[in-house]
Amino acid sequence: MGKRTDAKQKMVQAAKQLIRQRGYSATAFSDVLELSGTSRGSVYFHFPGGKAQLAIEAAEAHAFEQVEIIDRAADQATSASQLVEVYLDLGRDAMAASDYARGCGVAPLITEGAAQDSAEIAETGRRAFSEMTDRLAFHFVAFGVERASARVLADAVIAGVQGAMITSRALRSPTPYDSVRTVLASHAASVSPKSTRRTRA
Repeated sequence: MGKRTDAKQKMVQAAKQLIRQRGYSATAFSDVLELSGTSRGSVYFHFPGGKAQLAIEAAEAHAFEQVEIIDRAADQATSASQLVEVYLDLGRDAMAASDYARGCGVAPLITEGAAQDSAEIAETGRRAFSEMTDRLAFHFVAFGVERASARVLADAVIAGVQGAMITSRALRSPTPYDSVRTVLASHAASVSPKSTRRTRA
């Protein structure tokens, strides 16, 4: 991700926050300007591609942030199972801290039909989820999980987190995160070597 000016960075972060809370369709440039404290002229200068360009950059920022969170979780973990636990705990705690108002910064672009209207948005969504899944799989392999099993586990974790986000918001409860954590940590343990020593690239 290239270096952004301060105004553009503020707008991207504001858009990411609003899309996570309201979705893509309900996020307007006026809302982004108000939250970011930037001028209307910034829109035309930084985002000549309009709302689609802003949403794409917000989705990229969300994926980048999630990869960093995955890396931090891996640094705290000593096994694939513990990585699942730490990552789900971080998501659960962030959801509770937001008063059950946070969603995904990428999913609304897919579920609200924006990806059907723009090939670039569709590719951004695919790439964002792939980056998160690839990073988890990388760490699972580093913890000794066989590559094919690591890929399946990573797919399940990302899918589980997405589902937990929705049901946790609907129920206003952390229980969905805890349930996904229990099931997937158990599976991670079952596909892990009995003695785990993390390898680093």
